Amino acid sequence: MECVILAAGSSTRLGMDKALIGVGSQVLVSWISRRLSGRVANITIVANESNFPEISRMVSDVNVIINRNPHQGRTGSLKVGIDSIDSSGVEDYRLLVVPVDRPGFSDSTLDRLIYSEETCCPMKEGKGGHPLVMNSEDVDKVRKSSADMPLREVIEASRFEVLDRFLDLNIDTPDDITNLEEKLQLVNE
Repeated sequence: MECVILAAGSSTRLGMDKALIGVGSQVLVSWISRRLSGRVANITIVANESNFPEISRMVSDVNVIINRNPHQGRTGSLKVGIDSIDSSGVEDYRLLVVPVDRPGFSDSTLDRLIYSEETCCPMKEGKGGHPLVMNSEDVDKVRKSSADMPLREVIEASRFEVLDRFLDLNIDTPDDITNLEEKLQLVNE
């Protein structure tokens, strides 16, 4: 299984780069990368031109690439990640997609995604969450889609109910980072 961490967003509502938010002695993108390491074969982080140097320095053990057109949205960033994986020679793979601003998933949810053969994502109380895993057929649909098309219009993910306390954690505003480190320490409780 391959993995793409999406970290190229502009973070305009937050006013600071989401990927570089401090979480203890590290930044959010490295915290997520470390959670995934050992569970997936390869991790690719899609950054933007301004956060690329810092992310590359903080997370030196994974492939960090630049999306030069992050304004096209998450599907565009995902396509950049898929292109990078494709260029490394990997074929016919499932893909775990982890937006950097949605870190509230538990290890049990992550394991369920990793072992799923279908395209799916977790949900809590009927509301969809992240991460998302895609089968190889849906990876191909993204490959062929327009970069600015919302992902939900490209693929259809089945959903499974979880009890993850912070599945709905979405880092968009300054209030969302209040007590973030404490919340992330509790994601598996």
